[in-house]
Amino acid sequence: MNSISVNQFRDNLKSYVEQAAHEHEPLKVTRRAGEDFVVMSAEDWEREQETLHVLQSSNLMQQIAESMRTHNTNQGYEPNEEQMNEITGI
Repeated sequence: MNSISVNQFRDNLKSYVEQAAHEHEPLKVTRRAGEDFVVMSAEDWEREQETLHVLQSSNLMQQIAESMRTHNTNQGYEPNEEQMNEITGI
């Protein structure tokens, strides 16, 4: 994560906000007096929140672990031809 001073951020606000939004790279802004903060796109923030939700849900993590187990042992769900056509839109 790149880091800049609050003065640099203020002087080039539009450019840094566009950079964070378009490049999907958070930007750490440091301040002499006070806590630092991070600028990131709303899309990236929402994605991070969804990831945290999954990681904090033991039920979802168990489902993922079970899915990985069945996938790694080739015991996972296999759709029939009709279901595959529906999935692929054929």
